[in-house]
Amino acid sequence: MAEFSGTPHGAGRKVAVVTAKEKLRDIFASGLITEGGIAFSSEKAKHAVRETHGIADVEALVGPTPAIYSGDASLYVLKAGVAMLERGMADFLYLSTTDYMQHKHAPEEREALDFYAAIDHELGRLLALGAVIGITADHGMNAKQRADGTPNVIYLESELGAQFGGGFRVILPITDPYVAHHGALGSFAQVHLPARVDAATVRDWLLARAGITECHERATAAHLMELPEDRMGDLVVASARNVELAATPAYHDFLPLAGALRSHGGRYEEMVPLVFSEPLNATYATRATGDVRNFDIFEFTCNGTH
Repeated sequence: MAEFSGTPHGAGRKVAVVTAKEKLRDIFASGLITEGGIAFSSEKAKHAVRETHGIADVEALVGPTPAIYSGDASLYVLKAGVAMLERGMADFLYLSTTDYMQHKHAPEEREALDFYAAIDHELGRLLALGAVIGITADHGMNAKQRADGTPNVIYLESELGAQFGGGFRVILPITDPYVAHHGALGSFAQVHLPARVDAATVRDWLLARAGITECHERATAAHLMELPEDRMGDLVVASARNVELAATPAYHDFLPLAGALRSHGGRYEEMVPLVFSEPLNATYATRATGDVRNFDIFEFTCNGTH
C-alpha cells in the first residue's frame, strides 16, 4: 500500500463509499462521483444510478435493498464491499454501518451475538481477498434506563422552564430521522437561554441536579469539547452513563423504540477501539500509545500497517 497524505482517489485508488444511512452517503459522495468514484447506501441501494452514484443495478450485485431498521442494513454494506473488491470495481473502500442493532440489543443478547458473527464472516471474506482492514466506531453505547426498564430521562427544557420561566430552547444533536434507534434521546444537549437569565446561575443549578455530570458555558465547552463556538448554545450539558437528556415530553415519541432505551452522546460513550488486520509498524505502534482518535483510523490503516 503506497503511503499518501491526500485523497485516496488522488493517489490513484479506485474509491468506493458504502454507507448504511442515506444521509451519510450524501455527505461522503461530495465530489467523489465526478472523479470516477462510487457512493451508495444500503438504505437506498435500489435507487442508485451511475450518473449520481457512480454505479447502477446495485441489487444485481449485492441483493435486495434491506430495511434500514435491521441488522441487514449493516451487513449489506460489508457484502457490497466484498462484491466490489471481488470484481475489481474498487480497491479503496470506506464502509459505514449503522448502530441499529447496538441500540436495540445489549452485547450479550442472542440477536447481538448472531449479528456480530455475521459481521465477522464478512470481514473474513474481505481478508481473504487481501484487504488491509481498519475498524473503529464513532461512539460507544449504554443502556439509558431505570431498574424497572423505563427510560431514564431528564426533560431539560421543561425543568428549566419550571425553575426559571419560559424562553429556553434545548437542542439535541442526536436528533435525526431514525427515531427507532434512539427516539432523539442522547446524553448531550445544547441549551439556549432567554436574555433575562444569568448563564452561571443556570449552570450551577443544573450541576446540582442528579444525573447531570457536566454543564459548561459556551466558551469553556468549545475549548474542552473541541466544538465550534459560533454554532453552540449558551450552555452545554452532559449526563450520567444511564441518563438521557430530552427537551419536553411532547417533543419525544417513545413508541418507535418498542423496548429498552440504549443510546449515546455523552462522555461515557467516547472511548472506542481501533482494530487493524495487520500489526502496526514501529512508528505507528508508538503513536498508538498516545491520544489516538477514531478519525486517525485512515492514516493508521494506510500508512501504519506496512
